[in-house]
Amino acid sequence: MSKAKTSRIPGFYNLPIEERVRILKEFAGLTDEEIELLKKVGALDLKTAEIMIENVVGTFPLPLGIATNFLINGKDYLVPMAIEETSVVAAASHAAKLCRAGGGITSTATESIMIGQIQLTKVRDPYGAKMKIIEHKDEILKIANDQDPILVKLGGGAKDLEVRVIHSAVGPMVITHLLVDVKDAMGANAVNTMAEAVAPYIEKITGGRVYLRIISNLADKRLVRARCIVPKDVLGGEEVVDGIVIAWAFADADPYRAATHNKGIMNGVDAVVIATGNDWRAVEAGAHSYAARWGVYKPLSVWEKNENGDLVGTLEMPLAIGIVGGATKVHPMAKLCLKILGVKTAKELAEVIGAVGLAQNLAALRALATEGIQRGHMKLHARNIAVMAGATGDLVDKVAEIMIKHGKIRFDFAQEIIEKLKRGEPIEE
Repeated sequence: MSKAKTSRIPGFYNLPIEERVRILKEFAGLTDEEIELLKKVGALDLKTAEIMIENVVGTFPLPLGIATNFLINGKDYLVPMAIEETSVVAAASHAAKLCRAGGGITSTATESIMIGQIQLTKVRDPYGAKMKIIEHKDEILKIANDQDPILVKLGGGAKDLEVRVIHSAVGPMVITHLLVDVKDAMGANAVNTMAEAVAPYIEKITGGRVYLRIISNLADKRLVRARCIVPKDVLGGEEVVDGIVIAWAFADADPYRAATHNKGIMNGVDAVVIATGNDWRAVEAGAHSYAARWGVYKPLSVWEKNENGDLVGTLEMPLAIGIVGGATKVHPMAKLCLKILGVKTAKELAEVIGAVGLAQNLAALRALATEGIQRGHMKLHARNIAVMAGATGDLVDKVAEIMIKHGKIRFDFAQEIIEKLKRGEPIEE
């Protein structure tokens, strides 16, 4: 009788990587070839990976592409994008080219203000407690800033606070927002440390009980705004402009469409966030909560037609990213991607990412308003299907072309084509 598998492995994190891999091989029934694949690494070696996360057994690479044609605030950028989805890099590059015809993309980011939340409960006079906290603002900010003198020396640190009373399922809560300028960092560690430090003082002056002390990923005081004007002629005429505006209006009126609209924006945003070693989950959480801040989920961008009939696009979203700390200074590829971008501050990086998000959105809407989204995906999708079906070398493009010609991009048809080509049989028209 075989031993039952269990994922309960005490001390797994303390084991050498080789032992973790051995356990994994046995648990999942991996072959020697699959183990060798697991051991393959690129720029991120296993020792560095083990510093970054727990229970490391390998690395997981993504394709890294370069989006071209970006002119942002009058400066040219080559933009690294780490993503697995077909057509995203090509679409961003093409849209950036369209934007160049109107002078490129203008992008501005606010200061790097992050919010730390301190949740005060069990106070009988929540509005009185709110006033006490505000009255002791200077003391609270001093306690917070004492936690990070280096950040303060660089011009950052806790700058202000806001206090709200919210009514929850378990009674009133007094929520203090500590507003911290984190400069070139994403800021989670600094903000969390400050929030934890001021919590006992808030308890002391109010007599209440603090539970959560943590950063908010709805970074609505750390926004990026991007804008472009795309001449109607480069888009294919005023009818295309109208089609894009109508497509945006659909998203503005319907959250089901808005979700996919914003996903198209995040295709570009996330790809650069990942390439630069930033926290794309935090960025996603902030973006989507911001899109729903009025109680209805809305698109993050707006597309309009100006008096000349040209297309005007604008984007506004929270963007908490950094160029110091975290993976940005540990992951070799993240460091390289930041060098390729040539950004000097987190603010500049945010402006680039916002511009990419706007361009990506333009590419998707233009495709939807003209030939449809699938046409742009067709060739690369067909190549992927051909490879999945077993095509190699020159056969990949040949199989893809036949599938496109027949209008059947399917795994079973790709297999059929490969077999017929190997036997020298003709492919029926």
